[in-house]
Amino acid sequence: MKSLIFAALSILTVGFLLASATPGRAGDPVDFLAGRSKDCPGCNLAGANLKRFNLMQADLAGANLAGANLHRANLAGANLARADLNGANLNRSDMKRANLAGARLGQAMLFEADLSGAQLTRADLSGAMMGSSHLTFAVLERATIVDADLADAQMHGAKLNEADLSRSDLSQTTLRRAALTGAKLGASGLVGADLRGADLRGAELRGADLWRADLTGADLSGADLKGARLLLAKLTDAKLDGTDLAGTIMPDGTAHQ
Repeated sequence: MKSLIFAALSILTVGFLLASATPGRAGDPVDFLAGRSKDCPGCNLAGANLKRFNLMQADLAGANLAGANLHRANLAGANLARADLNGANLNRSDMKRANLAGARLGQAMLFEADLSGAQLTRADLSGAMMGSSHLTFAVLERATIVDADLADAQMHGAKLNEADLSRSDLSQTTLRRAALTGAKLGASGLVGADLRGADLRGAELRGADLWRADLTGADLSGADLKGARLLLAKLTDAKLDGTDLAGTIMPDGTAHQ
C-alpha cells in the first residue's frame, strides 16, 4: 500500500513540475504582448500597439485586432483568417503570403503594405485605404472592396473574380493580366489604370471612369459598360464580343449608341 501511495505521489510531483516548466500556451494575450509567443488565435488584442512586431508565420486566426497598430509589422505568412482588423493601422506592413481569408479590414490603413500572394478570399476591405499597396498575385475572389482607395496599387496577376470594387479608386493601378470575371466595378475610378491582358468577362463597369486606361488585349466579352467613360483609352486587340456599350463615351470622344 505504501509503495502504491509513494508511486502516486511521484507521478503527481512529476506532473506538477512538467506543468510548471511548460511555456505559456498559444492564445494567451499576456504572453503574446510580452513577446513570449507569436501565436494568439482568437485573442482580444483590440487597440494593441504591435508596431514593428515580428509576427512572421504567427497564428492569429480569428483574433480581434480592431484598431491595432501594426505599422511596419512583419506578418509574412501569418494566419489571420477571419481576424477582425477593422480600422487597424497596417501601413507599410509585410503581409506577403498571409492568410486573410474572411478577415474584416473595413477602414483599415494599408498604405504601401505588401500583400503579394496573400489569400483574401471573401475578405471585407470596405473603405480600406490601400494606396500604393502591393497585391501582386493576391487572391481576392468574392472580396468586398467597396469605396476603397487602391490608387497606384500593384495588382499584377491578382485574382478578383466576383469581387465587389464598386465606387473604389483604382486610378493608375496596375491590373495587368488580373482576373476580374464577374467583378463589380460600377462607378469605380480607373483613370490611367493598366488593364493590359486583364480578364473582365461579364464584369459590371457601369459609369466607371476609364479615361486613358490601357485595355490592350483585355477580354471584355459580355461586360456591362453602360455610361462608362473610355475617352482616350487604349482598346487595341481588346475583345468586345457581347459587350454592352450603351451610352459609353468611346476613345474618340463619341457616345456609343
